[in-house]
This record gives sequence, C-alpha cells and structure tokens, in this order.
Amino acid sequence: MDVNFSQAGVLSLVLLTVLLSSSAAFLEPYDLLYDNAVQAFYSSDYPGVVRYMEAALSSYAGVRSTKVRCRLRCQEQHPFNATFSDLLFFDAVLRRSACMNTCIEEKVGMQSMHIVSEDVVQDFHRRIPYNYLQMAYQKLKQPDKAAAAAHTYFQANPEHVEMGQNLEQYKDLEGVQEEHFVDREARPHQRSFTAGVSLYDKGDYEAAIVLFEEALVEYFKADVECRALCQGPQKFDGHDHLLYRYGLHELISDHFTQVLHCEHECVRDLATRPGRLSPMENYLPLHYDYLQFAYFHVDRLEEALQCTLTYLLFHEGEESMTDNVDYYREMLGHDGTPREKAAWYLRRHKQELELLLVGSETMGVEFTEGHYWSSTGGRENSNRIPSGTDGWMEYVPISERKNVTVVAPLQYREGGPLVYDSVQLVQNSASLNGTQRVLLDDVISEEECSELKHLAHSVTMAGDGYRGKMSPHTPNEKFEGATVLKTLQYGYEGRVPLRSARLFYDTSERARRIIESYFLLNSTLHFSYTHLVCRTAITGQQDHRNDLSHPIHADNCLLDPEANECWKEPPAYTYRDYSALLYLNGDFDGGEFIFTEMDAKTVTAAVKPRCGRMVGFSSGGENPHGVKAVTSGQRCAVALWFTLDPLFRELERLQADEVIQALDGQSQWDHSLNINPKDEL
Repeated sequence: MDVNFSQAGVLSLVLLTVLLSSSAAFLEPYDLLYDNAVQAFYSSDYPGVVRYMEAALSSYAGVRSTKVRCRLRCQEQHPFNATFSDLLFFDAVLRRSACMNTCIEEKVGMQSMHIVSEDVVQDFHRRIPYNYLQMAYQKLKQPDKAAAAAHTYFQANPEHVEMGQNLEQYKDLEGVQEEHFVDREARPHQRSFTAGVSLYDKGDYEAAIVLFEEALVEYFKADVECRALCQGPQKFDGHDHLLYRYGLHELISDHFTQVLHCEHECVRDLATRPGRLSPMENYLPLHYDYLQFAYFHVDRLEEALQCTLTYLLFHEGEESMTDNVDYYREMLGHDGTPREKAAWYLRRHKQELELLLVGSETMGVEFTEGHYWSSTGGRENSNRIPSGTDGWMEYVPISERKNVTVVAPLQYREGGPLVYDSVQLVQNSASLNGTQRVLLDDVISEEECSELKHLAHSVTMAGDGYRGKMSPHTPNEKFEGATVLKTLQYGYEGRVPLRSARLFYDTSERARRIIESYFLLNSTLHFSYTHLVCRTAITGQQDHRNDLSHPIHADNCLLDPEANECWKEPPAYTYRDYSALLYLNGDFDGGEFIFTEMDAKTVTAAVKPRCGRMVGFSSGGENPHGVKAVTSGQRCAVALWFTLDPLFRELERLQADEVIQALDGQSQWDHSLNINPKDEL
C-alpha cells in the first residue's frame, strides 16, 4: 500500500511538473509579479521580494524584446511588393499581422494578459522596482547586489538625495567592489559613448575610437528597436482609434501618423538619459565630432575627413568643420564622402517630417518638429577638440531650443489680510527664503484638528487619491486619503458624523479664502483638488532609513534639477497655481515639510507640522518642496491645490457644493459651528 501511494505521488509530481513547465513556456505578466513583490515587501518577505521583482524585471524585458524580434522578423518575411496595388499592400499587412500575433503569443501567451496600466509602466520607466530590490538585498545581507540595485535606481533618479547617501555607505562596506556599482538597465549606445568620451579626455584616442564606433553601431540598432516598439496601440485624444474615424483611409492615416510620430521621436528617446526630461543636445552628430578629432590624433586622415563630412550633413556650412574639410582635402590630395548610414538616416528623417506634416493636418492637430541637432555646442577652436564636460552635453534652455514665446514673469504680491482674527502670520516669503511662500498658525483650533483627525481614521482608505497605491512615494510609509465629496457621502449615509464631514468642507474653504486674500490675487481662486491624507510609518522598516516621505517636486511642472528647469508640460498638473497644506497634528517623528532650490538638494526652509499650522505657496518651479521621512507615528493634513482657471475647477468639489446646498436647504446643520460660510464660486 505504501508503494502504491508512493507511485501515485510520483505521478502527481510528474503531472504537476508538466503543467508547470507548459505554463512556464509563456512569460508571466510583469504587473502581477510586481504586485506580488510589493506585497511581499510589506510582509517583510524579502526573499519573496527578490524572487518576484527579479522575475518582473525579466518578464518586462522579455515582453519588449519579443515584440521587437517578432515585428522585425515579420516585416522581413512579408515585405511590401515593389509593384504596388491595394490588394498587394493589404496582403502584406494582413500577413504581417497574423505573423506577429503568432510569433508574440508563442513566447508571451495571450497578449491581453500583458496589458498593463500606465502607472505600472511609469514605475518601470522610473526604475522603482530597483528601490525595492535595494532594500530587500540590504535586508538579506547581500550588499553587492544592493549596491547594483541602488546604482541602477539612482541613474534614473539623481534627485533622490538619500539614495546617493546609500551609495556612499555601500562603498565603505566590506565585500563591495567598484565593479558592483553597475547600471543594470544601461543602454549600450549611451554606455559606449560615455566610456568613449572618458578615454578621449584621457588622450587614449585608439581605444576611444573603438568605443565611439561601437556606440554608433548600438545607436542604429537601438533606433530599429525603438521604432519596432512604436507599432502598437495608439491614443487619439481619449477616443478609441477604431471609433475615431469612420472611413478606412482616414483611420489608416490617423493611426499611421501616430506611429510615425512615435518613430520620429526615437531621436529624442535615444538621446535622453534615464529619468531625464530633455535630450542631450546634438547627441548623434557629436559622435562624428569626437571621431573626427580622434582619427586626426592617430593620423588616420581618410577616416577623419569622412567623419567631418558626415558631421556637416547635420550642420551644413558649420565654419570650423568646413575649415577642417579643406585641411584634410589638402593633406590627402583628394575629396571624400560622408558615411552612407548617416546620410540614409537623415534622408529618412526628412521624409518622415514631410509625411507628419500632411498626416497631422489630416488629423487636425498641430505638429512642431523638434530641433535636436540645432546646437553645435561650444567647441574650443583654439585647440580643436570637441566640446564636452563630463561626457554628457549640457542642457540648452527651452527658449533657445524651440521657437517659443518667453512669457514675462508674473508680478507676485503678498501680505494681504488673513481674513480670520485667530490666524497668525509666522513667516513670509523673505523669512522662508523664497518667493510666494507663507507660514500661518491657528488656522483651525485644537478641537477642530482632533475632530478632523478622528474623521480621517474613519473615512480614509489606503491608496485613495494615489491611484490605489498604498505607498506611492516610499515603501516605508502607508498613505491613506479621502476627498470632500466622499466624506460628505459617508456623512449623509451615517457612516461618519455629518458635522465632521461639514467641518472638512468648511475648513478647506477657509484655507482657500486665506490663500486668495494673503497673496492679493485679482481673480477667484478655485479648488483643483482637496485631500484629507494621513501617512503612517510602517513598523519594522525604519532602521537606517534616509529616504524622503515625498520626494522633492513642484506641483505644476516637471522638476529637472540637473537642467535647473521645471518643464510646464504633461503629465504635470500645469493648471495648478497655488498649493497649501493644513496640518492636523505634530505628535510623530520626522515628517518636516521642506523647500529646496531647483537642484532638489539645497534646503532653503523647513516647517515642523503642528495642529492648525498651514504652509501656502505658489505651485511652480520657484517652490520645489518635499517631505522628510515619517519615522514613527502618523502625520495627518488637509492637502489643497488651487487654480485660477475656472475650466479646471475640481468636479468633485462642484458636486460637494451641490450636496451642501441641498443639506443647507433642509436646515440639517448645527449652526453653532463658528465657521464662516463659503463664497460662491
């Protein structure tokens, strides 16, 4: 009997192994693996974090490489026939489509299983998984792997001061070597170029030539892959592209234009460092710039002439390069030709531009060509070496890169009435070392703080207001939030005291009136978003912690510390004009609010939260800010963002106004509350 049971067990194991091996033939969806890794982190299951997160990164890379490989293979197998006709054209299209579906699903399984939310995609672009891995490897006493994860994360998040400090600590740990600090996500073309510049600066021209040539090979390979990844679903101003146009040719035109725009923008993508917003100016031509001088230094004038002529394809008539061409022709006794690969690349780029102008007009959208090669850099002609600093080109201000209208800065004012007698001015912009900043006390009373904090404990949910993410800014804290409308709904349903819900509504209105009055605004300040939020330190995850509770950022633009710029473009909330934080308590450790310079490092002012204290400021790049780590306890506040543009008023706020009007009409409120009524919007 024991033998029979053993045989049955073996058969079960064999069947299980077969099933597992068959499912393992397909890549698991990386968003599910990522979610499992995050859950493991909060359960302190650090081996699980490593297992799931490494699998998620592998699956993410596998899906991308599979799409590239299959799309390129199917394009090659089913080319467009030189003899054009509608049937032949669509014959190739249909066969390519069938080929791609079969090829991709052989590796990844059903493609619908790999449809991932934009939030997860952005997390992988920002290399958030490596932050989790760094901490997990640290807990598992594997400092070499922790160092690699930290280095990889830091390359895309250089403003993360604490990660930089972690890296310095890893350097001093026993067993950690310089070779452990590797960028696991490094792009080969950028890595080779950087190494080439380093060798060039050291005078090792032969070795630099090898790396610059390798960087060009990798660049054109990356360009092919980037373009292949563009051949996916496209967005048409929020419409499903199948419904956006009703005609066959309009539909094909619109979709092709979107794909072509994506492919055309690969120039920007390949020249942009991880985590940066701006491409490196003059990136591709600079390869030929360096190569020309490197070949000159090793007396290979044929190659030097070819690279000089190639550079002039991008910058026709550039004076110093034209002089170099004359010099090489004289020395060699004959002319040369530019590299065909670069010439073909530019011909295609110009053809794409012509098509994009036609397609964009058909779609009814404006298209502006990016001038990625418009700057030749500041070359020192006296010693005839290419311009460069540490191997990366410096950013050029946007006003110099594009034909834009430079808007004169607003005439900021402050010092208006505080509206309510109890409110005390603590610090103004000057004492906070900035512009359009104010710190106020006694905006609400101790009793009101207590009531709102109790309300927060009853109504807030983990991840509310953060797209469902329990820890949107740091894995060491839990974030819970609630909106005004949700709170009023809970009050109406009897799940929280209606008086408390009304207090939240009226308190936010009080804050709005104070900010509008103090900054002497000439037009009405509207609510953009209102959030009752608590952040709680997670027990067991505070040892040796030195990250921020909320990284340094600006509220209406994308902070680019290295460029010393704040780009007012999506996905930033560009319509926000003023921000305020009203604190409900101070009985926790850490959690100070800080203002910084544009570098996201230099702290210009710090605010210690306490009940009734409010910090208000303009939302632009003049006020980068963040929150220091909450290391124990819970920090609660009412966070408010305002806009001067009524078109961007918060919809939920308008709905909340209607609820208040209805309830006021029923005379259900306790009028003993000593809070002024709201102004009409």
